[in-house]
Amino acid sequence: MKALLLFVGWLILMVLCWPIAILALVLWPLVLLISIPLSIIGIGVGAALSLLKAILYLPARLLGHRA
Repeated sequence: MKALLLFVGWLILMVLCWPIAILALVLWPLVLLISIPLSIIGIGVGAALSLLKAILYLPARLLGHRA
């Protein structure tokens, strides 16, 4: 369903302004290649923050506080 909406949106853009639609079609693989390292960095930062949270909450958990 998401792909269909994306395709219909692209067709509407193609009707309204075809140069931008062609440019979007050409640049889409480049955007995907740039987003891969950023998502890996995001996963790493999320894991580091989860580790920090676990370390900071450890004394309270050992004393019996329920989270």
